[in-house]
Amino acid sequence: MKIAVLGGTGLIGSQVVKILQAAGHEAVPLSPSTGVNLLTGQGLSDALTGADVVVNLTNSPTFDDASPAFFQTTMDNMLTAAAHAGVGHAVILSIVGVDQVPNLDYYRAKVLQEDILTAGPVPYSIVRATQFFEFVDAIMSWTADDTTVRLPSTPVQPMAAADVAQAVAEVSMGAPLKGIRNVAGPDVFTLDELGRITLAARGDQRAVTTDDTAGMFAAMSGDVLIAKGDAVIAPTSYREWLDRRA
Repeated sequence: MKIAVLGGTGLIGSQVVKILQAAGHEAVPLSPSTGVNLLTGQGLSDALTGADVVVNLTNSPTFDDASPAFFQTTMDNMLTAAAHAGVGHAVILSIVGVDQVPNLDYYRAKVLQEDILTAGPVPYSIVRATQFFEFVDAIMSWTADDTTVRLPSTPVQPMAAADVAQAVAEVSMGAPLKGIRNVAGPDVFTLDELGRITLAARGDQRAVTTDDTAGMFAAMSGDVLIAKGDAVIAPTSYREWLDRRA
């Protein structure tokens, strides 16, 4: 198949393209650097001509109240071009539990993205993934100083970006789900525990202080970020992933 991957040069997209190509598909990475701008629509129609599947891995540049407008515009542009080109399957990447955190602008924006897709003219699949291992450093940096990292005790079930890419690629190569597939890592941690594991593995002497008001994830109570039901559990554990980078 010809599979167009919007955001195909990013962290997940570049890996999805490699997996699809290795499986024998014509995977085409699309981004502003390749002349395709999903926000403006530039180059989109030509890029989707002849495509069997379009995968949208683009993301809002901000997590604030500007993010809904980004997803509204980009999804409208994608679905209009995809329908015109006769694309038979549209795939997006979303977040496990995204519809259970209405007080966060970015999560509401991702729900909007899902809603636009499900109401659109193209058969679809939604892959909801948990937080990426690769984002742990950024999460800690939000509430850190030279001696202390403040993190909430929010339960998380993170996974490797490579496993996210594998899940997206597998869905992209199959028939439209017309629904959601949840994917998650093999282990559940509290976020403060994850911080301690990370710092210890790196010999970082900073202390992790449990602070249930610290950072974006403090707003997520209970187990909203934990995969439930028939979620696909990825193989890579966090400690294994850390060891590979030691």
